[in-house]
Amino acid sequence: MSSVDKSGTYKLGNRTVHRIGYGAMQLAGKGVFGPPKDHDAAIAVLREAVAQGVNHIDTSDYYGPYVTNKLIREALSPYPDDLTIVTKIGARRGEDASWLPAFTADELEQAVHDNLRNLGLEVMDVVNLRIMFGVHGPAEGSIEAQVTKLAELQRKGLVRHIGLSNVTRAQIAEGREICDIVCVQNQYNLAHRDDDALIDELARDGIAYVPFFPLGGFSPLQSSTLSGVAERLGATPMQVALAWLLQRSPNILLIPGTSSVGHLRENLAAADLRLSADVLRELDGVAKAA
Repeated sequence: MSSVDKSGTYKLGNRTVHRIGYGAMQLAGKGVFGPPKDHDAAIAVLREAVAQGVNHIDTSDYYGPYVTNKLIREALSPYPDDLTIVTKIGARRGEDASWLPAFTADELEQAVHDNLRNLGLEVMDVVNLRIMFGVHGPAEGSIEAQVTKLAELQRKGLVRHIGLSNVTRAQIAEGREICDIVCVQNQYNLAHRDDDALIDELARDGIAYVPFFPLGGFSPLQSSTLSGVAERLGATPMQVALAWLLQRSPNILLIPGTSSVGHLRENLAAADLRLSADVLRELDGVAKAA
């Protein structure tokens, strides 16, 4: 049994995916802007991910922009039947590499068409609406107009399933009044655990939770506790952080990203780790110390 198989599976809409997947963000250039430093290496990572059994790839046309989707198409099209590609809309990149909202109905529709064209698809498996009200995390505000537009594109057959990203509990409830929400993608890791209760609520309703920044994001989590556990287990801190997420709740789907085949294999091997109850209690202390 491969490491990816050991991670288990969960439903993402009408698709069943392995719980450890791959996030394509790091395939773009520095700052997720421009082309990759090594084009062939980027292609190799994507092909290796699928060869290892990954069947859930997370991407967006604003990575680059328009870089990672074209790489995915070049590397993997025609796509395996079981491959689920998830994208995000709701943002765009400025010429200075800034991250800007792209929330109007026209912008959202154009973003869906751009993703379809650059990926070479007729319909997107899942489109996540990225909410850009807050700079550093979720912020309250109505998303009714944006979700309603996505639901319209779903009825037109361009989108199979809809998810939400960078959202509050109130925004999730508002979205669910309009259409089925199959996944929520928020920041969550050992130290950043604001969504603890939300994850359990979503699990009860069969909704996937997809944490990003499993090791703290652009400023990686520095924790002597995490490093000590990793050393004792003969693993990397990232592997331990990912294994903790896999054991946190069965509805958690992982999308660790990397531009290195070696790091990809290390990340996938996190599914081989089984953390004891004592280790889990020790790691829970990371959040209390943060």
